[in-house]
Amino acid sequence: MSAWSGAEPGIVLIAVAVFLIAGGVKGLVGFGLPTIGLGLMTVFVGVEKAMVLILWPAFVTNLWQSLFGGHLRVLAARLWPFLASAVLMLAAGTFILTRMPEGGADLLLGLLMIAYAVPLLAGANFRISGRLVVPLGVAAGLVNGILAGLTGSYTVPGVMYLQSLGLEKDKLIQAMGLLFLFSTLALAVSLGGFGLLDGHAAFASFGLVAPALAGVWAGQRLRRQLSETGFRKLVLAAILLLGLYLVPLGLWRLSA
Repeated sequence: MSAWSGAEPGIVLIAVAVFLIAGGVKGLVGFGLPTIGLGLMTVFVGVEKAMVLILWPAFVTNLWQSLFGGHLRVLAARLWPFLASAVLMLAAGTFILTRMPEGGADLLLGLLMIAYAVPLLAGANFRISGRLVVPLGVAAGLVNGILAGLTGSYTVPGVMYLQSLGLEKDKLIQAMGLLFLFSTLALAVSLGGFGLLDGHAAFASFGLVAPALAGVWAGQRLRRQLSETGFRKLVLAAILLLGLYLVPLGLWRLSA
């Protein structure tokens, strides 16, 4: 954490608390660490440094989530077109980030999350037929890559696509881990390519792995108590809450 040149102790404590909370959400529902970590830390250190700070916690927690679950080979074979397209388009999102006003991507992402979660919580049921799994997966991956490069969040529409496949709880968690792991690696390469990979912040990011892992561990313990139905409702509620969080954050950053 000393890598934050001139950082006040209060900022360090805030960062630890943010990633502890973000890790807890990720452990519980399988996602949310980049969105929460980036959104909250942007307020204190700016969006570009915040995107670097999420890299190590996101990488380590996603490596854990993607490798351990017992379904790696089956999921990789089924999802590779979706995963490949998400990785390939991420650099385009980072390129757009360097040229668009701060807050615009957060606002768009938040609105998409709300638009997806509300009808499903109200009882709608989205399922993809077998012949559309690959083409819709590629399309979802392309959009997911652009939004990930723009916002540092890998959720939309990737998690929505994975949910629509009807995967059971453990498979869904591991599938999300694969998406997030490859997206984190691609984001690191993309940030470096555009000169946004701050070395001090990258070192500080490594120090945030411990609170993030502690949060994930706590969240996973809570997740084991949930039924399949309860878990899916919780995932949707988390998407809705993240959307409701991102919309005012985006408006605030646009007006700043």
